[in-house]
Amino acid sequence: MAKVKSAYVCTDCGSEFRKWQGQCSSCRQWNTLTEVRLAAARPGAGMAPMSARGGYAGDLTREVVDLASVDLAEVLRLSSTFEEFDRVLGGGLVPGSAVLLGGNPGAGKSTLLLQTACKLAQAHRVLYVTGEESLSQVAMRAQRLQLPTRGLKMLAETSVETILAVSGREDPAILIIDSIQTMHLEDIASAPGGVAQVRESAAALTRFAKQSNTVLLLVGHVTKDGTLAGPKVLEHMIDASLLLEGGADSRFRTLRGQKNRFGAVNELGVFAMLEHGLKEVKNPSAIFLSRAEEQSPGSLVMVVWEGTRPILVEVQALLDDSPLGNPRRLAVGLDPNRLAMLLAVLHRHGGLFTGDQDVFLNVVGGVKVLETSADLAVLLAVVSSLQNRPLPRELVVFGEVGLSGEIRPVPSGQERIVEAAKHGFKRAIVPRGNAPKRSPEGMEVVAVDKLADALEAL
Repeated sequence: MAKVKSAYVCTDCGSEFRKWQGQCSSCRQWNTLTEVRLAAARPGAGMAPMSARGGYAGDLTREVVDLASVDLAEVLRLSSTFEEFDRVLGGGLVPGSAVLLGGNPGAGKSTLLLQTACKLAQAHRVLYVTGEESLSQVAMRAQRLQLPTRGLKMLAETSVETILAVSGREDPAILIIDSIQTMHLEDIASAPGGVAQVRESAAALTRFAKQSNTVLLLVGHVTKDGTLAGPKVLEHMIDASLLLEGGADSRFRTLRGQKNRFGAVNELGVFAMLEHGLKEVKNPSAIFLSRAEEQSPGSLVMVVWEGTRPILVEVQALLDDSPLGNPRRLAVGLDPNRLAMLLAVLHRHGGLFTGDQDVFLNVVGGVKVLETSADLAVLLAVVSSLQNRPLPRELVVFGEVGLSGEIRPVPSGQERIVEAAKHGFKRAIVPRGNAPKRSPEGMEVVAVDKLADALEAL
C-alpha cells in the first residue's frame, strides 16, 4: 500500500513546509501551519503534453508578443442589475473574471447573489450551484423575496468535477458557487473547507472561468476576526475580493471592495435589508445624516472619500471623568491607535488635556472610516464634548492632522466641499490646501493651517 504523503501549509500566506513548526518562516505568524495530505499523482498525469493543458489565465500561447501590439478593445461588461454592486465591481461583471464575496453569517451574501442571479437569468444563461442549502430552501427564499425564478438553472452539488462537467454542457455566462468552503476535489484526500481543498477547488473553477470566458462568483466564509477564511493564496487567485458588512442589529449593509483588478479598490456600496431582500441606497449621505433635532455636544459631520465618491457621516465623541488610573480609549469605526496619537497632538499643540478623561468615539451608521481626512473632525468633536459646547448644525469639517499640529490637505477636497453644499451645510473648516478659489453659493469656507487656527475658528 502506498504511503500517504503530507505537507504543512500556512493558512495566512499559503507557504508549504515538509515538517511542522510553530512559526511560519515566510510571514512570521505563529500556529498557522496545518497538515495537508497530498494526493498521489494519477498515472500519466505528469506526462500530459503541453498542448493538452490549459493555462491558468486562459489558453496557453507559445508566441511572444510585443506589449504595444496587444488589442486594447474595451471588454463588454455585464450589469449585475444593481448600480451599487456595479460601482464596487468597477462598472459591472467582466467575462472571464473570478469574484469572491465574503461576509459574516446573516449579512446577506446568498440573498444578494440570488437576487442578482434571478434578474440576470432573464437575459443571460446563469448556473447557480448551492452546496450549503437544498434546492427547496433556495426556492423558498426566492418565493419569499418575490423574485422571477424562470430561466435560472440550479444545481445542488459539492463535487468540483461534476460542476465543471455540468458547466461545460450548460455553457453558462455566469456561474455562482455558494460556497467555496463546501467544494471538494476527488483527488484531494482532505475534508471540504481545508486548505488544500479550498485552494485547488478555487484554482480549478477559476481556470474554467478564464478559459470559457465565464463570470465566476464565489461565496466565501469569514473568520471570527472578519477576514476571509481559507489560505491567503485564495485571495491572490481571484480578480476581485468583496466584503459585505453589517450587523444583525442594523438594516444597512455596506459592500466594500478589498481587491479589484478591473476597478478602484476600497469602493463602497450601500444596501438596505428590507422585507423583499436587499435594496440599494443611492444617496448614502442621507441615511448617515439622520441627526437629532437638538444639537448635542460632541457631534460633528465630516466628509470622507469612499472609492470614487464623497460621503457625509456623523462622528460622535463622549468624554467623561475616568475613575481609572489608565483612562479608556474606545473608537468604533475609527483606528484606536490614531485616536491616541490625535489626543497627544491636541494636548501638545492645542493646550487641552484629556489624560484624566475616558474618550469614546463612534461613527454613526456603522461606517468604518479608513482614511486620515477624519482627523480634524475627530479632534473638534472631542473638544466640543470636553467643553460641553454644541457645534453648529450647518458645520462640516475634514482634514488630516500632523504630529506638529499642522492641517494637511486631503485628496478630492473640492468635491467634498461641493457635496457638503448640496446637503445644505453653510460653513466648512478645511485645510488651506483644499480651499477653493470660489466657494459654493451660500457656503463659508474657513481655511486653516494649524490646529490652533481650527480651534479658534470654532
